Amino acid sequence: MSTQAIPGGTEDFRDHISTISEDGDRAWIYPKKPKGKHYNKRTIVSIVLLALLFGGPFMKIAGHPLMLFNVLQRKFIVFGVPFWPQDFFLFVLAMLTFFVFIILFTAIFGRVWCGWACPQTIFMELVFRKIEYAIEGDSTQQKVLNKAPWTTDKIKKKFFKHGIFFILAFLIANTFLAYIIGIDDLKLLVTEGPASHMGGFIALVVFTGAFYGVYARFREQACLVVCPYGRLQGVLLDRNSVVIAFDYVRGEPRGKMHKNEERKFGDCIDCHACVHVCPTGIDIRNGTQLECVNCTACIDACDDVMDKVGLNKGLIRYASENSIAQKEKFKITTRVIGYSAVLLILLTTLITLLALRTDVESTILRTPGQMFQKVDGDKISNLYNIQLVNKTFHDLPIEVKLNNIKGELKFVGPEPSLLKQDAVLEGVFFVVLPKSDIVKIKTPITISIVSNGQILDEIKTNFLGPNIN
Repeated sequence: MSTQAIPGGTEDFRDHISTISEDGDRAWIYPKKPKGKHYNKRTIVSIVLLALLFGGPFMKIAGHPLMLFNVLQRKFIVFGVPFWPQDFFLFVLAMLTFFVFIILFTAIFGRVWCGWACPQTIFMELVFRKIEYAIEGDSTQQKVLNKAPWTTDKIKKKFFKHGIFFILAFLIANTFLAYIIGIDDLKLLVTEGPASHMGGFIALVVFTGAFYGVYARFREQACLVVCPYGRLQGVLLDRNSVVIAFDYVRGEPRGKMHKNEERKFGDCIDCHACVHVCPTGIDIRNGTQLECVNCTACIDACDDVMDKVGLNKGLIRYASENSIAQKEKFKITTRVIGYSAVLLILLTTLITLLALRTDVESTILRTPGQMFQKVDGDKISNLYNIQLVNKTFHDLPIEVKLNNIKGELKFVGPEPSLLKQDAVLEGVFFVVLPKSDIVKIKTPITISIVSNGQILDEIKTNFLGPNIN
């Protein structure tokens, strides 16, 4: 999507950002309270997403969390399915698939994610900002209040607002922590007190402070300074990408509208309504910009003005550069086809690996540095190390069998018979084969891990024997 200055626009927007004043200080943004059909739809979407976010830790499948991302213990649960460090490659593949999906989605629809589903936007614009409007009033009233001396009324409003902000930040921090340590451990932190769970308590304090700082002070800077997504637009968007755009063909040249006067300008009456509602302080009429999060506030504001002055809505709308400049309909480009093909390959690979994923991760290796040993004169033995990982939430009876050749397994210590849930079992055993069955230096053998008569995994390895030549 081109960011070239459009007719009637100016180039000075390239030289500065709206959140920094001329002397280099932070320029506080006071967006006007948005209203309109897009804002109402985003509110409904935010309610659904927030319900899922806050309800997620309480949702369980067979008594286990729906979602858990315990980085410290390297344990992840996604839709009730546990994933362990041995499944890390699946996690990497899933994240890679998600990133390619975001790239494809952005190439087609721009930053819809930022405006409609990003947690930062949802909390800032549809939770914290709404509370601010309710307590301090609209943008003009907020400016007046912040410039006013510290009266009793101002102290009450500020204390009340930041008190609610802190409570919400504490609630978000608890939810965030519940996704890391689990709701049951979080309940123990609450009921048993910080002294017994100091690590969790410190994490809760840090998260609360971070969330409060972001939504009370840092605000839109999280999108402009921290998040790299906006900077990727230059390589992800093209002239066919559908973004929030100003129809400069219809709108330019800009000019004020006067009653009973023949219109000599475009449909843009230069009212700056789109600028006043923007949460990042940009002028969408300058084209697609890094700061735009596709929140649709400018669409609603412009449609409201167009309706009042009797002009057609949609001067600012979801559109591509080609649809505005060339009146072309959306078309699938070679790049979109390429992204789609890569995404399809990744999805197919991920689904296949998930389908082939076993309940028990088995690793059997010959003990390094050990040669074969002669046993009872007519038998040969090799020493092996075994590691079994139970990826399920229940105990599994286990048998280790040699199934493609005559021989026996002799464990050093007790033979494993039960693999406990979420546990790792390690052991050492000998494979003993008749010398008559060994016809070459390396004899292929297959060892099966069996539970209740069902083969959970088969491991192919080599048995080292003497050179019969």
